[in-house]
Amino acid sequence: MSEKQEQKNEDIREFGQVALNNNRENNRISLLTIIGEIEGHDCLPATTKTTKYEHVLPKLAEMEDNRDTEGILLLLNTVGGDVESGLAIAEMIASISKPTVSLVLGGSHSIGVPLAVAARRSFIAASAAMTIHPVRINGTIIAVPQAFEYLAKIQERISDFITGHSHIQPERLAGLMRETGQLTADVISGREAQEIGLIDRVGTLSDALEELYGMIERRKAEK
Repeated sequence: MSEKQEQKNEDIREFGQVALNNNRENNRISLLTIIGEIEGHDCLPATTKTTKYEHVLPKLAEMEDNRDTEGILLLLNTVGGDVESGLAIAEMIASISKPTVSLVLGGSHSIGVPLAVAARRSFIAASAAMTIHPVRINGTIIAVPQAFEYLAKIQERISDFITGHSHIQPERLAGLMRETGQLTADVISGREAQEIGLIDRVGTLSDALEELYGMIERRKAEK
């Protein structure tokens, strides 16, 4: 096996990242996956599939700086996870100047919602789902006004990011977060996500790639 192929396999194993250089449009696209649980400052058990922010942040910075990368495709299937780390990754994705397209497969729940809408264009599979709910914290919480104000501030940051990077109305998003009467009230299907403006389109991998090719070509034409 060549050294180049070994490095490619290592990138897939360690970072869920690979370059798509042999497509029909001859565009250089980087693929990045966000799967499992978003790991924060504490390490999760070895049996848990995770996306580590200390891996993803440098990779995104490298993609932005790499002149060979013309576009980025993000594949998401995540249950959510650490809020601070998830928002950090979402902010990095949103700050990239190159064309970015996200595709939700399976699901992009909780803090995965900001990650899905962070790209310039977002897609979701018809069978996929997204879970929208208020911020939840495990463990002991001191029941003082400051603690609840802190939670409200975190929720405000998440909501502002989602509404700022999608077409959903703030009132609609707030309403979904308050629907706590039944367990499945906050689960949004792929088509529902499109209808309420959370995700741009229901689509497949080929749809997402087609959109990314078009964005790259339009960017080239503008230069």
